[in-house]
Amino acid sequence: MSNDEKMVVTPWEVRGKVDYKKLIRQFGTQPITDKLLRRLRKHTGKLHPQLRRKLFFSHRDLDTVLELHEQGRTFVLYTGRGPSGPVHIGHLVPWIFTKYLQEKFKTKLYFQMTDDEKFVIEQNLNLQQTKKFAYENALDLIALGYDSTDTSIIFDVEDIALLYDIALQVAKRITFSTAKAAFGFQDNTNIGWIFWPAMQAVPCFIHKKLTGENLPCLIPAAIDQDPYWRVTRDVAEKLGFYKPAQIHCRFVPGLGIGGKMSAREPETCIFTTDTPEMVKRKIWAAYTGGRSTVKEQKETGGEPDACTVYQYFLYLFEEDDGRIKERARQCRAGENICGDCKALLTERVTDFLLEHQRKREKAKDIIQEFTMRHKTS
Repeated sequence: MSNDEKMVVTPWEVRGKVDYKKLIRQFGTQPITDKLLRRLRKHTGKLHPQLRRKLFFSHRDLDTVLELHEQGRTFVLYTGRGPSGPVHIGHLVPWIFTKYLQEKFKTKLYFQMTDDEKFVIEQNLNLQQTKKFAYENALDLIALGYDSTDTSIIFDVEDIALLYDIALQVAKRITFSTAKAAFGFQDNTNIGWIFWPAMQAVPCFIHKKLTGENLPCLIPAAIDQDPYWRVTRDVAEKLGFYKPAQIHCRFVPGLGIGGKMSAREPETCIFTTDTPEMVKRKIWAAYTGGRSTVKEQKETGGEPDACTVYQYFLYLFEEDDGRIKERARQCRAGENICGDCKALLTERVTDFLLEHQRKREKAKDIIQEFTMRHKTS
């Protein structure tokens, strides 16, 4: 895939070279400004690296949520996962950030596992497979250190009785023409898929049903999911709720050329269940911003902004901003070669995954504590 390929960003497909400024204009969102970051820092004490590095770059009503918070009205968090396969590192980025927000603002998280969505959309998956993937993916969430006291995992198929009445209220107020314009539905789109945006709206509003407390909702997620919240925002006030707010992250690139990390190209993404051998093979085969020879690299330098290995340090595997800048400088100056960066990244990813996999195994013993069935029984 060429970087010159036309940019496509939908809830189900991302390809081509992504222009984030263009996305802000097309989607009608707002950039996260330095002023807004300073306001966030007043509440968090220290900005998360993903904020400092502008990996979270866009929002809807984040300023409104902060204003309500400053007036004493807290908020809930909502994000989720479409369980169509194993979790990869790209999925973890917004989950790690969501945990940061949960801890800093001391709030609840509703995490939706959309096993129903993946069944109606993915032709090659049956319902038992999507339910199994939902369970496996939940282990990855828990392994990040979430606390069951403030974190509830919604499994759509299992929890449909809890969700359906709110979904009906939403669905009744969204016309097909609105859904078609937002999602590009066609005459051959199955009706399960057409109804499904109403299901994804439910966690925005479920806190009031469970507690009686009407609170605003903030959704950290990649920007490709924005169309769901646009239609949800259209009906929220009609139902007596706050419009859901969002904070959008960039896509973690795959290890190939162009596009986001996608399980459809397994050799270009690192899964949380990969072995050290698999990690090494994938990273050493990764596309970089380096030159074709060591001699040329040292003479002309590389291009870190085009390098998928550098992007991994930027997104997740280097806490120190100074070291990030120094690594980029060394690359441009030809002071290091791609093998140096690949070796270090292989070590860090391997260490991270071995620890994550250990925690993931332990999560099997406590997963029931996170489920809505356990919390509402």
